[in-house]
Order: sequence, then C-alpha cells, then structure tokens
Amino acid sequence: MAFDLDGTLIPDAGRAAAPDVVDALGRLRALGVQLAIITGRDTPPGAVRDAMRPHAVATNNGGRVLVGDDLHLEASFTDADLEAVLAHELPGARMVLFTAETLYVDLPPGAEPEAWMLARSFRPLADAPRAGILKAGYYHPDVAGLAGRLREGHPHLVLTGAQAPYPHFLTVTPQGAHKGAALSLIADALGVPHDRTVAFGDSDNDQAMLEVAAFGVQVGDLPLLTPHADASVDTQAELGAFLHAWADRMAATQTRGW
Repeated sequence: MAFDLDGTLIPDAGRAAAPDVVDALGRLRALGVQLAIITGRDTPPGAVRDAMRPHAVATNNGGRVLVGDDLHLEASFTDADLEAVLAHELPGARMVLFTAETLYVDLPPGAEPEAWMLARSFRPLADAPRAGILKAGYYHPDVAGLAGRLREGHPHLVLTGAQAPYPHFLTVTPQGAHKGAALSLIADALGVPHDRTVAFGDSDNDQAMLEVAAFGVQVGDLPLLTPHADASVDTQAELGAFLHAWADRMAATQTRGW
C-alpha cells in the first residue's frame, strides 16, 4: 500500500498521522502488508515515519526512492533542463530548488521566508549547485502559463500543480520522476506483484500513481482523479476508518484460510 502524505495520510501541511490511522497501519503491517510513502515533499515528517515504519519512501514526487535504507533512485535535472527551469519569466515568483540535503530559495523583494524554510536552514538560490537538483517549485499566480511553456518546449519534464487544488503552485521534476514510476520501482524492489499494489492519493500529482496501481483509492473529490479510482474516501479524516475496515476484511480472510 502506497500513500501520498498531504491531504491523504495526514492533513495538508500536517506533521503527524491521526491515532486511528496509525493503529490501522499497524494492523495492516502485522497482516503482511508492505507500506510505502510516495510524496511530493522532499522529506516526510519524522513523526510520520516513526509511526508508520514504511518499507519504502519516495520523495520529490517519486524522484528519490529509498527502499529500506538503500537508495534506488535519485533523478536530477540535466544542465539543459535546469536552464529551462531557471528561465521562468515570472516576475515576483517565489522559487525553490531542492537537492537531497538542502533547499535553495529565491524570494521576491520584501517577502519573508516561511517557517518551514527557516526550519530547514535554507540557502539563497545564487548558492545552488548546477548538479544534483531533484525538484523545482514555483509559487506565483501565473504558474499555469509557465507550465504551458515548459510542456511545449520540454515535454519530457514532469509537471504537477498549476491547477486545482494548487492553482498557484507548480512543481517540476526530471524526466521519469513521477509517482507512478516510483510505485512500480518500489513494488519490484519489495517483490510485490504489480497486481497486488494499492495507492492512496488526493491531488493531481497522485494521478500517475493511481493509474499504475492495481487498486486506486481517492481521498477527497478532485474530479481529475475520479476516473482513476476504484474506491474513494470522502475526507482525509475518514481514512482511519477505511483502513481499519480493510484490515478487518484481511483478518477475516486469513482466519478462514482463504
């Protein structure tokens, strides 16, 4: 079972999973389910990792994949693609570049860094290296226009956001760095047949993961995801009950010896 974080496993911008979700994940793990986090964040909150004890973690929309303690993938921009990413033509945009260890931020004049940037000891964009950039994020009212230009000139790049539920936020990752590819890689590394994979997500960057999974679960009601979901959970707060019901069915099946 693979879970997106914000809006799915935890509330948006949350730092921990609800107790009923943690309890349900523990039951599923004891029943033999292997658990994965596949998130757009560059690092999951420590409290979530400690409570979930995932078998695999994919960050940066699937561009960096750890299975256990082993790094299986770290996709970074080529120099040419990084040039295209930096040439964004969005006056007043807030831009963040991510490496595996550090984030580099370009703030509009007069803008203050956000708490999460301060907590991560961010550095100015001018200090960013040319190699090892795993993800770029833009915050601006016209990110949809930028997304269109990038899709036209660099169609191999992976773009998410710039539409509901994140119309003012755009994420760009290198070629092949998306959640669907991460789910496939994790399943193979864990020895899980692809027809036994389940994915949970709530926003547009989860579409590729729900398409790849044998069974997709949509959290919330984003119309973009509905065609790719086999089941739905109306709100994030109801995820724990949904997972407990799944564990109940698995436990009953194992008790009957099926």
